[in-house]
Amino acid sequence: MVETHNHPTAVSPFPGAATGSGGEIRDEGATGQGSKPKAGLVGFTTSNLLIPDNIQPWETDFGKPSHVASAFDIMIEGPLGGAAFNNEFGRPALTGYFRTFSEEVPVTESTTEIRGYHKPIMIAGGVGTIRPMHVMKKTISPGAHLVVLGGPGMLIGLGGGAASSMASGQSSADLDFASVQRDNPEMERRAQQVIDACNSLGDDTPIQSIHDVGAGGLSNALPEIVHDSDLGADIDLRKVPCDDASMSPMAIWCNESQERYVLAISPDKIAQFEAFCARERCPYAVVGVATAEKRLIVRDPLLNNVPIDLPMPVLFGKPPKMSRKTVSEKPFRRPFDTTLQSYLPGHHNLLAEAASRVLHLPAVASKSFLVTIGDRSITAMVARDQFVGPWQVPVADVAVTTSSLGLDVITGEAMAMGERTPIALLSQAASARMAVGESLTNLAAAHVTDLRDVIMSANWMCAADHAGEGAGLYEAVQAIGLDLCPKLGIAIPVGKDSMSMKMKWQDNDNQKKEVTAPLSLVITAFGTVKNNHTTFTPQLLSKPNTELVYIDLANGKQRMGGSALAQVFKEIGSEAPDIENADLLKNFFNAMQQVKEVEVPLVLAYHDRSDGGLFATILEMCFAGHVGAQVELDGITHNGDAVSALYNEELGAVVQIESARYEEFENVMKGAGLPTSALHRIGKVAQHDEKDTITFKLANDVIYSASRIDLYRAWSKTSYLMQAARDNAVCAKQEYDAVLDPNDPGLQYQLTFDPAEEHNVSSSQRPKVAILRDQGVNGQIEMAFAFHLAGFESVDVHMTDIISGKVSLKNFVGIAACGGFSYGDVLGAGSGWARTILLNARARSEFEDFFARDNTFALGVCNGCQFLSQLAELIPGAQNWPRFARNESEQFEGRTTLVKIEDNTKSIFFNGMEGSILPIAVAHGEGKATFKSDEEYNQFQAQGLSLSTYVDNYGKTTQQYPFNPNGSTGAIAAIGTPNGRVLAMMPHPERVILKESNSWYPTDQNWGQVGPWLKMFRNARTWVGDNY
Repeated sequence: MVETHNHPTAVSPFPGAATGSGGEIRDEGATGQGSKPKAGLVGFTTSNLLIPDNIQPWETDFGKPSHVASAFDIMIEGPLGGAAFNNEFGRPALTGYFRTFSEEVPVTESTTEIRGYHKPIMIAGGVGTIRPMHVMKKTISPGAHLVVLGGPGMLIGLGGGAASSMASGQSSADLDFASVQRDNPEMERRAQQVIDACNSLGDDTPIQSIHDVGAGGLSNALPEIVHDSDLGADIDLRKVPCDDASMSPMAIWCNESQERYVLAISPDKIAQFEAFCARERCPYAVVGVATAEKRLIVRDPLLNNVPIDLPMPVLFGKPPKMSRKTVSEKPFRRPFDTTLQSYLPGHHNLLAEAASRVLHLPAVASKSFLVTIGDRSITAMVARDQFVGPWQVPVADVAVTTSSLGLDVITGEAMAMGERTPIALLSQAASARMAVGESLTNLAAAHVTDLRDVIMSANWMCAADHAGEGAGLYEAVQAIGLDLCPKLGIAIPVGKDSMSMKMKWQDNDNQKKEVTAPLSLVITAFGTVKNNHTTFTPQLLSKPNTELVYIDLANGKQRMGGSALAQVFKEIGSEAPDIENADLLKNFFNAMQQVKEVEVPLVLAYHDRSDGGLFATILEMCFAGHVGAQVELDGITHNGDAVSALYNEELGAVVQIESARYEEFENVMKGAGLPTSALHRIGKVAQHDEKDTITFKLANDVIYSASRIDLYRAWSKTSYLMQAARDNAVCAKQEYDAVLDPNDPGLQYQLTFDPAEEHNVSSSQRPKVAILRDQGVNGQIEMAFAFHLAGFESVDVHMTDIISGKVSLKNFVGIAACGGFSYGDVLGAGSGWARTILLNARARSEFEDFFARDNTFALGVCNGCQFLSQLAELIPGAQNWPRFARNESEQFEGRTTLVKIEDNTKSIFFNGMEGSILPIAVAHGEGKATFKSDEEYNQFQAQGLSLSTYVDNYGKTTQQYPFNPNGSTGAIAAIGTPNGRVLAMMPHPERVILKESNSWYPTDQNWGQVGPWLKMFRNARTWVGDNY
């Protein structure tokens, strides 16, 4: 499911993008009778960034309306909004895209227009899971209770659906601001927990049907849910929960306050549903009943009237079809000058300037600043995120999740995106075809079961009233809906459109201005994964006797229209890249799946060709592998035109294979129907003295050569500038400068134990561990799995269970406080959770008694670590513990970081792991260990309570960012008590206990299916033994 939230993001980027992600998450959760969102994606298209003091040569400031955000502000705030909602809800965002475009383009030889994204694209999507019995909504019976689940109504989001459908500038600024919603992901998490509880009952779920509350608010959602069953409804307006008593009936009925669902609940199961809500502290209200009479009646007891009494057909009758007349336009276009001389007259090094510009263009450049702000390890079911290899470079083509948590689970799901919007200024149909093609060349990196199992979501956006755009939309839909996708055997069952992609305003001189977006199609491809262990990545291996093979899917054509190179010289070009042979693309995709079936892997690295052309493809593979490359262009260059060979963006890919196995590789390709003419042996990974240099040759002459480090710095510059403007600039500079080290060994595993060592404990005797959570906690599932795999019985325990007396900790040998955002971190991370114990006599007594027992243990991870640190007064030996404050970077940090387990730790969890250095997932915004005084810190260290520290890639304890992701005093990552029975740590071991859930691991290790961190949980089980 993929949605857009363009208009709100233009007006107020953080809440606009946040509620965009939140709304899409609700769409997933409201599928059928209820489902579970699993993994997400976020994408942005804006006009040129115009970074202050760093305006690029191709960027022009065309102005903007005063009440909308600039592209720069959108990309500072918008991604934070999208990431924050996903983070707090507990859904990893694993893929996406970012493109900028605003350019004055010719209409005729003498006239021009401005095309760009002053009205941005903010896209949010994802994949979820649903039980078979819940796929279809049930028919609601008359008398069913109609329930609003989630947050209260507020005077926000009024007119959002209407405002977003207007060309920006046609509506008033007041309407624009009023239409933006407010986000509360912690509330949506609570509501999802209720849905999950209902789903766990299978056929006995109390939910008959569920809809999310989105555009139009309750005025849309409540009529829709009963209309599905051909019923009416009788609604009591004053039973709708509201935060503002002054709201008018219209405001109550139509506001678009977020984090709400409407449900139809069987009358005989309403008590069970209410119990679930009470346990999760999730607000709800029964606001009416479904009626056999097909009328919508909304009563207002306060004003003693009936504001709405309408026959349902009035609301859902078929409106007249829209009729739009449009004519195809063929605007004037200039061919792109591939000599570059007309753009850079007299320049001494044309290729170097071209390379520099392309590497700074956001569509090509590093997206690190967009990725590290997201929690990509939550759920522990992430098999492939954006960051690749030991040096964690964000270049992955595809996102992959596992089907479930389990030792033998190798199946999963994959999703990948494709969009080539600048091409639409040359050919809307070609742009659509290329979007489909790019999504498939990205998806091909995963081990997808069958191309026929791939489904796509299509998000269409254009300014339908702009000359030629309506006809172009028709041609684009026809190109993929009636031609390309049927030929590929792929369905597009879902999508969304936005037909108002134009921004109009008057400048200070009362001159009318407008910026119109190109027709924009964003394709998201989803597929089922046969084996999540065999996903290709772009990481080149520094391995002798290997070579790079370029696979050309354009039959040798090298059209430059709409390319990154054209854009950085303020050009569009005249000829668009395109897909002219659907069978070639289909056979390529199938070939990439067949090579994954070979017992000894044939392909060592894979990367598709897209923005930046072959040049960017090769560079990104080198960045990921920390190697150089030598590339020969002779076989793919026409008439000496190296620029077109390097920078055209036709479909294609590059793979690394062993030279001795080229014939085997070629035979697999031919067997899948790929002609040998599509295969080109173009180079090799650089070795020895040239290992850090990337070189391109033509006719034995070096036409371009540069150090990998210099190129990486250029590629990272845009991300660094955005990060420095948004976060702590000192930290951003430290990360930017870290790439200067040519000898950086990257992530490593230096283990003092064998992860594959057998764990000999009784599988039939399982001591109980309380998997502890409070509202807003989202990491309980993976924590429960970790302890289950180690030999415990994991029991879900909510704080309401303890406070109510339903559950006592006397029945547990251990507690595990999980990660998340308890109470939305409103009182400081972990503070609200701790106070539910410190200020409640029953709960306080339960925890005091638990910690006083000598046969118990406690683990707190991330939010659970922050929570335990604020319970220090109840924990023997924790008096000198630190508190955890805002990260030094002033930003949420989602990374894979190295930690060292201290040599002399007494912790029961780290027995046998002492001295080990190994990667671990980090995902927090408040992880900086701070002490009240130097004396307290010294006492803490004297007691040996620092159990683990952050280290750099050389294994040295460090304060340098990002190796120390939060700036903790003493690089503290984990703390404990003198008796060794309590462990609090900010990183997440429970998320990486399976080998495949690690962002990177050495493939030559014989660990089976588990990762090294499982030993920590097994140690706890060994310590408990039979003493429970």
